[in-house]
Amino acid sequence: MVMVSGGADSVALLRLLSSGELGVHRLRVLHVNHLLRGDHADADERFVRELCEELDVEHREVRFDVAALARADHLNLEDAGRRVRYRFADDELDALCDERGVARSAGRIAVAHTLDDRIETFFMRAIAGAGAGALASIAARRGRVVRPLIDCERAGLREYLEQLGASWREDASNSDTERSRAFVRSEILPAAQRLNPAFRVSMRRTMDLLADDDALLGRLAGGFARDFAQVVTGEARFNREWMRSLERTMARRTVRDALGRAFPDASRLEADHIEALVDGLADDAFARDLPGGLRAECEYGTLVVSAGGLEGSRLAPGLLPLPGQAALGRAGTMLSECVDVGDTTGSDDSIVIDAGAVGTELTVGPWLDGERMRPLGMPGRRKLSDLLTDAKVPRRLRGLVPVVRDGERVVWLAGVRMSDEFRVGAQTQHAVRLTWERGVAWRTTDETGA
Repeated sequence: MVMVSGGADSVALLRLLSSGELGVHRLRVLHVNHLLRGDHADADERFVRELCEELDVEHREVRFDVAALARADHLNLEDAGRRVRYRFADDELDALCDERGVARSAGRIAVAHTLDDRIETFFMRAIAGAGAGALASIAARRGRVVRPLIDCERAGLREYLEQLGASWREDASNSDTERSRAFVRSEILPAAQRLNPAFRVSMRRTMDLLADDDALLGRLAGGFARDFAQVVTGEARFNREWMRSLERTMARRTVRDALGRAFPDASRLEADHIEALVDGLADDAFARDLPGGLRAECEYGTLVVSAGGLEGSRLAPGLLPLPGQAALGRAGTMLSECVDVGDTTGSDDSIVIDAGAVGTELTVGPWLDGERMRPLGMPGRRKLSDLLTDAKVPRRLRGLVPVVRDGERVVWLAGVRMSDEFRVGAQTQHAVRLTWERGVAWRTTDETGA
């Protein structure tokens, strides 16, 4: 699965992969339109589509309002965009592996990060304040994500494209020095280059050394996490006495390792949260709320971190294959299946839609501020927030109500209303049933009306 934005780096990656020069022969491209730059973003989408047609490579396009997600989840645009891209890529890769009878673990997501990206990230993190793991910067591989160009310089990739006579798209926002990455790129790196013309080589060596040290400490922390903590999905329980026997550096890493395994979908915990948890190991009365609806508190000899609250929790966006399913974490599972046109029986949690009305990929995610739909059986267009209020969905659960979308159009506010645009009618030739199987977030609440 090749992530292609249309920029020079990702275009070079696709051309190298499609040529077979990197030993890969089974490709599919995913392009995610963040809907941030209007006509320019649409032009990027068309460019990638035409490039894939030229190279005879399968491709998929997804459109998602990243700005609205960033506002709703209090994220910066870069972080929100990254989360959206990787979530869609994971879902699409799973579907591709299933389709071709390949183990999901054998699939790879190729992204076009370069040595320049790695160095820029090092400086951004150093300026903000970071430990050795973060300063090791971008890894060549993490899980299923691979970065074949991580040791290549950006200038070399552009030279390669120019030799081919190949074009690419330029994102004007990359030159906006109000953004930290653009500032590092335009101000700091040229100064470093003047001080040491070979600084990229020395920076790569420094980051590789940091990565080696971090990997060793990470393996040690993983062992302590297995011995000193009980971890299941949704909860981590630390033995306070044993954890206090560790040096603070190792205690921090052990806490982070255990929490990463217990809450794989949680927002990243910042350094001050980890420091607070390590301090809390020595405090019998310690209790603290954490991002992502987590709650930490001491219970006698144990520090327990659990998904203790739902306020502010929101679904991560993902693809919904037709047919297939999308895992929604604590909100449950969304299923899609082809059915006879005459099978229109439904309920709040199961509807039938006109498959012919679907124009792009179906996605599932949280409701967004200001988003509207034309509800079936109701006049005019209504805000999703108003529909949730009318349905008496508890405020703390609203971020876990799935919204099925076709591009930018709402198909179904699950459990509440479907859109009139997708109703089955006399002209319908093919139908799809969507079913929401509610998860633990709904089973553990005594609220009604959702």
